[in-house]
Amino acid sequence: MGIEYIRSEEIYHGRAFDVRRDLVRLPDRREVYYDIVYHTGAVTLVPVDDQGKIWFVRQYRSGARDILLELPAGTLEPDEDPEVCADREVREEIGLAATRLEKIGEAYLAPGYSTEYMHYYLATGLYDSPLKGDEDEFLETEAIPIREVFRMVERGNLRDTKTLAALLLALPPLKERYADAFR
Repeated sequence: MGIEYIRSEEIYHGRAFDVRRDLVRLPDRREVYYDIVYHTGAVTLVPVDDQGKIWFVRQYRSGARDILLELPAGTLEPDEDPEVCADREVREEIGLAATRLEKIGEAYLAPGYSTEYMHYYLATGLYDSPLKGDEDEFLETEAIPIREVFRMVERGNLRDTKTLAALLLALPPLKERYADAFR
């Protein structure tokens, strides 16, 4: 396509992300600026317990100015292995560890303006193993039967994109392992 990066400058440095301004040359030779949110990446988990319930968290999201029901998720530390992050986040957010973490996908969240790359995991064989969570997170956990989760998706009750993407990616293994929940 012939896009050429000329330079980048940091505009903002924050706790969770940075913002940079990239100057690029387009195929028609015009130069334009793009503002990009730089993010280290993240994980989202679909934790399923032995009773066939998926574990969620309710938390306030300032961008939505609302409390959202979401799957557990968290930000990668710089150069952190996504599976290590997934193991930590499930313990911090719902107080359970997984005997099995199965990667079910990965994708950019909003590549038009962000570098954030999400790694998705199915977490099974859950057992009690809490870790202290982030000081600025106030979470409530909720375990919901698989069948009801997908009814909530159909009704539009889940409004978090990473949660919806994770559930879509988890659908094939969930249907295979919990077939009765879909009948």
